[in-house]
Amino acid sequence: MNRRHHVEGRARGAAAGIAAALVLFGAADLLARALGPPAAPLLTLGQTLIPLAPPAVVEPVIDLLGRNDKPFLIACTGLAALALGGLIGSLARGGTGSARRTRLATLLLTAAGLVPVAAILLQPGARPADAVPALVGLVLGLIVFRLLLGSHRPGGPAREAHASSTGEAAAGQADRRQFIRLAGVLAAAGAAAVAAGQTVASLAQDAGAAVTRLVLPEPARKAPAIPASASANVAGAVPFVTDPEDFYRIDTVLAPPAIEPVEWSLRIHGMVENEVTLTMEDVLDLPLEEHHITLTCVSNPVGGDLVGTATWLGFPVRELLGRAGPSQDADMVLSHSFDGFTASTPLAALTDERDALLAVGMNGAPLPPEHGFPARLVVPGLYGFVSATKWVTELEVTRFDEKTAYWTDRGWDAQAPILVASRIEVPKPLATVSAGNVRVGGTAWAQRSGIESVEVRLDDGDWTEAALAEEVTIDTWRQWRTDFAEVEPGSHTLTVRATDKDGTVQTAKRRDPIPNSATGHHHIQFRVE
Repeated sequence: MNRRHHVEGRARGAAAGIAAALVLFGAADLLARALGPPAAPLLTLGQTLIPLAPPAVVEPVIDLLGRNDKPFLIACTGLAALALGGLIGSLARGGTGSARRTRLATLLLTAAGLVPVAAILLQPGARPADAVPALVGLVLGLIVFRLLLGSHRPGGPAREAHASSTGEAAAGQADRRQFIRLAGVLAAAGAAAVAAGQTVASLAQDAGAAVTRLVLPEPARKAPAIPASASANVAGAVPFVTDPEDFYRIDTVLAPPAIEPVEWSLRIHGMVENEVTLTMEDVLDLPLEEHHITLTCVSNPVGGDLVGTATWLGFPVRELLGRAGPSQDADMVLSHSFDGFTASTPLAALTDERDALLAVGMNGAPLPPEHGFPARLVVPGLYGFVSATKWVTELEVTRFDEKTAYWTDRGWDAQAPILVASRIEVPKPLATVSAGNVRVGGTAWAQRSGIESVEVRLDDGDWTEAALAEEVTIDTWRQWRTDFAEVEPGSHTLTVRATDKDGTVQTAKRRDPIPNSATGHHHIQFRVE
C-alpha cells in the first residue's frame, strides 16, 4: 500500500508540475499579445536555442521538415518545458519529508520559471516591460502548483471525514476525482491560453500590419515583362515567378520581427571614408530599380524546393557603398540583421555590375514580413546565407581575415558562389503516368553564368538534350522540357544534369551541403501503366 501511495504521489506531483508549466506559459503568452513577440517566453526560449544548435543537428531538421522547422522547434521547446515541470513536480510528492520536498520543488520551479525571464531581458533592445508577462505567468504557475499539491493531503480533514462515513477507499476515490478535475481544468486553461497567445499568432506570421501602410513608388527602371516563351509549357511545373507565399523561407528567427518603416534605418560604416545612414524615406526617394532574380539556399538538397524567382524592387548596393567610399584594403561587407544575424558578402559582389539590391519590394508589393520587410539584401550569384540578409540594418565594410559571420562561425563557406544545378519537376517522384509519350520538365540555374544546356537520361540510356525555354537573364532560373516516346510499362528512372555557359557540367558527385551546397544529379523514379 505504501508503495502504491508513493507512486500515486509522484504521479500527482508530476501532473501538478505540468499543469503549472501550462499555466505559466499560457498566461505569459496571452499577456504578450499586448507587447509583441519579444515578450513571449516560448518564442524567446526557442530563439535562444537556435544559435546554440550545432549544424549537424540543424541540417537534418531543415531537410526533413522544411518550412515546418520553426513550429517543430517551438513544439519541442514547449514539450521540454512540460517535461521539466513534471520532473520537478514529481520531486514534491511520494517520499518522506513531504514538506521539505515541496519547498525544494517550489524553489526549483521558481528557478526554472526565471530562465525565460532572463532570456527575454537579455534580448537586444529588450525593455523591462517585456518581462512582465513571464513574471505574471510564473506567479500564476506557482499558485497553481501549490494549489494542486494541497488538494491531496493524506490524513487531512477531507480524508478523515470521508473515511469515517464511507471508508478509506471511497475517500481516496473522491480525492483522486477532485484532483483530476482541478488539474484538468487548469491545464486546459493554460493550453487554451497558449493557443490564443503571441506564439501561435507569430508563427502564423501576424506581423504584417506595417506592410499595408508602406506605399512603394513606381520604379525608375522597370523590369522587362517576362515573355511567354520563358515558360517550357509543362503542366505541373512551377511558375517562372514564385508567389511570395510559396517562396522558400530559411532564417534564424522564429517569428518575423514587426518593424515600423519610420523607425528603420540602414547604417553603412566600418572601413569607409564617410559613414552613411539612410532612413526608409531616404530609400524611397531614390530612383529604385526592378530586377528578376533567382535566389537559392545553400541548404537546398539535390532536387529541393529551397529556390525561387521573384521580381525585386530596390536600389543598387554598389551606389550606396559608393557614397560611403570603401577602403581599398576592404574585401568584405558584414551585413547585420535586426535580429542579430550576420552575413559575410564579398565586397566585389556588391560593387561589380551585377544587380545587387537593397530591396524593399517583391513582385510588385512591399516585402512580406517573412521575406525581410521593410528592407533586405538580394545578391545574384551567391547563396543566401552570405548575401540575402533580411531585416537588414547595417552594412559594415571590413575584411574576411578580421570578421566572421553567423554561419561561417559554424563551419560554412565564407563566400559561397552558387553552383550549377537542375531538378525534375514533372513527373513527380513515384508518379504513375500513362504508357506512350512521357513529357519531362523542370528548371535549372547557374546565376552569373546562365544555363547553356540541360540533358535528361531515361533509365540507363543515353543523355538526351532538352529544349530550353527562353532565358530571361543569367541571374534567373531557366525552364526546360523533353519528351520520351513509347516508354514501356513498368518502373523507370529519370536523371537530369545541366551545363552553364562557362562550360561547367553539373557534377554527379554526391555531397552534403556543408560547407557550400549539396551536389549531385537529381533523379526520380516513376511508373508507366
